[in-house]
Formats: sequence, C-alpha cells, structure tokens
Amino acid sequence: MAVLTTTEQIDQKHQEHQEDLQRLRGFRLLDDDFLTKCFDGDPKYIQFVLRIVMEKPDLEVEDVRTQVFVENLLNRSVRLDVLATDSTGQTINVEIQRSDKGAGRKRARYNSSMMDANLLHKSEDFDQLPETWVIFITERDVIGKGLPRYLVERCFLGTGEIFGDGSHILYVNGEYRGDSDIGKLMHDFNCTDASDMNFELLAERTRYLKENPKGVNEMCKVIE
Repeated sequence: MAVLTTTEQIDQKHQEHQEDLQRLRGFRLLDDDFLTKCFDGDPKYIQFVLRIVMEKPDLEVEDVRTQVFVENLLNRSVRLDVLATDSTGQTINVEIQRSDKGAGRKRARYNSSMMDANLLHKSEDFDQLPETWVIFITERDVIGKGLPRYLVERCFLGTGEIFGDGSHILYVNGEYRGDSDIGKLMHDFNCTDASDMNFELLAERTRYLKENPKGVNEMCKVIE
C-alpha cells in the first residue's frame, strides 16, 4: 500500500474540506443532518417552527434534544431526529423525511408507541401519560391532497367524536407554498441561501452554520 507524503496528506485534507464546504452550501432545513444541528441546544428555533405547524402560537418549548436513541431491548429501536418537551409536558417528535417511504404511517405509529413506552416510570398511573406528537415534515406531499398539514387523530367511527387519548400525528407538506406562515415556512425549509428566507430567526441560524467560521466548523464536524 502506497504511503502518502505529508504534502499529499495536506492536499487530501484540503480537498476533503472543500468537498465538505460544497455539500454544506447545498444543505436545506429539509436535510436532516442540517436540521438537527440547527435545532440542537437552543429551544427557540424548534419552538418557532412548532408554533406554526401545530398552530399553537403560545407554545413554549422548555427542552430540545436531537438524534435521540430510544432503545428497545427485545425488538427494534428507533432514533428520533428531534425530541422536544413543552411547558405543559407534551412530548413532541419531529422527523424530517425526503423519502415518501420514510414517512410511512406505520412508522408514525411505531414512533408514537416507543415514545409512550419510555414516558411512564414504574408504578405511575396511565393517566399521567403526557400528550405526544409525532410530526413528519416531508419534502413532498405524501398524503396527496394538496393541504399544508394533515392532523391525524383517533376517533369514534360511529359519531366522529375524538377519542382523546392524547396521541397525535401530524404530516406537514413540504411542497406547500402560499402567503400563510406555514407556506412561508415550507419555502424557508427548501432554501439553501439564508438571504432567500422569509423568517429572520431561521435565516440567522442558517447564516451562522453556513457563513460564520465557527458555525461552518461545527457543520464540517457533523459532515465528517
């Protein structure tokens, strides 16, 4: 096996870094690696998005974690893109999916069940189970009805009355455009350039990770 000289190693690292920068320039919030870094740490970014997609302008996010591994010792475990908790105790899982297959309905069901299985301590009453949300933000309109959002609830088929078990599934259509906040938000999720975004808060975060040397370094580590 040929051994690279020091100069060749430097050139190779430089080339790899340039490739990383090129990939970074093309990232959007619809790319899960970029989104999870954008929303990691400070709750205000995911709070801003959730207020729009959940239509809850007063929602207050108190905690956010990204790439959360939820272990199942006997069967399939899951890794959640974003897991947030609001001031009322609601637990909210946000998944970014560019593939229609990745936003399957049974995946939403499984994510919801895995969240439930980890939210009650031993001997706690079932009534203490908090409300949960599984939210898929998808690149395409996977439901196919042209709506900006699709809220899924269990209900009594005979009456249409909501069952009210506290479990919610929400699909957000990344193709949707319009003058509403959710239309503007989905536009921003598809932007590669912060200057093209509608919302300054998201533009500021995007600009930091793509243009600020410290932010660029953080993103390059993620890419590596």
